[in-house]
Amino acid sequence: MASVAQELSATTPTSEVHPQMLPLPGAPDFSWAGFRARFRALFSGADPRVCSAFWLFGLINNVLYVIILSSALDLVGPDVPKGVVLLADVVPSFFTKLCAPYFIHVVPYRIRILIFAALSSCGMLLIALSPAYDPLNPDGSISTKMFGVILASLSSGAGELSFLGLTHFYGHFSLAAWGSGTGAAGLIGAGVYSLATTFWGFSVRSTLLTSAFLPIVMLMSFFALLPLGPLRHSLRSKTGYQPVHDEDGDSVNGVLERGHRGQTDSRDITDETEGLLGRLEDNILSDSGTTVWKHFKTNLKRAKGLFFPFMLPLLLVYIAEYTINQGVSPTLLFPLDTTPFDEFRAFYPAYNAIYQIGVFISRSSTPFFRIHHLYLPSFLQILNLVVLTLHAMFNFIPSIYIIFAIIFWEGLLGGLVYVSTFAEITDRVPVEDREFSLGATTVSDSGGICIAGLLGMVLEVWLCSWQVSRGRDYCTKI
Repeated sequence: MASVAQELSATTPTSEVHPQMLPLPGAPDFSWAGFRARFRALFSGADPRVCSAFWLFGLINNVLYVIILSSALDLVGPDVPKGVVLLADVVPSFFTKLCAPYFIHVVPYRIRILIFAALSSCGMLLIALSPAYDPLNPDGSISTKMFGVILASLSSGAGELSFLGLTHFYGHFSLAAWGSGTGAAGLIGAGVYSLATTFWGFSVRSTLLTSAFLPIVMLMSFFALLPLGPLRHSLRSKTGYQPVHDEDGDSVNGVLERGHRGQTDSRDITDETEGLLGRLEDNILSDSGTTVWKHFKTNLKRAKGLFFPFMLPLLLVYIAEYTINQGVSPTLLFPLDTTPFDEFRAFYPAYNAIYQIGVFISRSSTPFFRIHHLYLPSFLQILNLVVLTLHAMFNFIPSIYIIFAIIFWEGLLGGLVYVSTFAEITDRVPVEDREFSLGATTVSDSGGICIAGLLGMVLEVWLCSWQVSRGRDYCTKI
């Protein structure tokens, strides 16, 4: 409460501060002034330019992925499994995240941004300008589109690991803004595509062609909006990652986090996490006697140390939630007269929209709420998968509105584990390991989506057959 009183004293003339305006000792302060004071304290030290730039990075890097998935039916037609688009949109990203952290540090961020923008735009142009789906020659019309999807996927995967690595130079608020931007991508991407092609009268080709110019926003955010000074404090190495250095040469992350509440000295973090990732081999940052192979082996050891505390819970939550989304949700159907829908095709988009709202809320929650035990929400997500799969089989949940609540909860858990995983890395991993660790851990979400995509294609068919054999044929009417 003292901090609230100090905020009031600092913002209100002394003559206007009345004792009744100050909260009683030990009493919660629900006044507007108290809320403003807490809010200002929460975002103390946040740079609006940094937050805006990283929010746009998260939005643009992920929104093309969402647009491609939203247009899956229009891209491949009714006779090709939509899982083909999902896998083409995820598998290249997965292999990029699996391999790139071991060599991408030799490419400056400025060059990376140009490459990502070029790949994304070229991919979307190929998708938009290739011939429309032709049922008489489906392979000829699909192959070019899938190549465009692959290019966009490569850009998205490399972009995610790079932008998360970039948060190492800009502190906690950049990570929070990135997470919020990625959450907004789901809502904006799916919503704008649906509005453009359904209500605004744009053709699919025009909508996709317009989206090919969105990477320009990424370029403007990096070169015009983001303060590039922090990157100049860093040292780039052709063989290994380097920690951030301040002007005095001390290895710190605080150069970019001054004023951030809860800041911890990097030496304390190193001591606390020595058992997590281990000491680097024989002064890895020295120039003499260091080889590329030695750095590669060291990075493998780093990745091994990241698996159980960070990678595995993120992998589990993505397997569970995307198996729900791709394999179970299409079979969560009710008689139309008990739902707000007029046709069975409306169920899946509604579930996806509710899920995306939950993801956006939780991915924007880092400044307000944090979890430190990542396995608990991962196991809760697995429980969601089990409950919804059992309902698809035995039909025991009486109302679709309960399904809505579970789907929303699913989105909250998925987004929460995503942002909390990278926030924990920022807090717990030693500064010299942090940039690599942030990038390397991104392989878990793409790996989880790949596994879930394969599981979902099998599970959806099996659950639909199960329901039809027991007299519930709703899934055949989609």
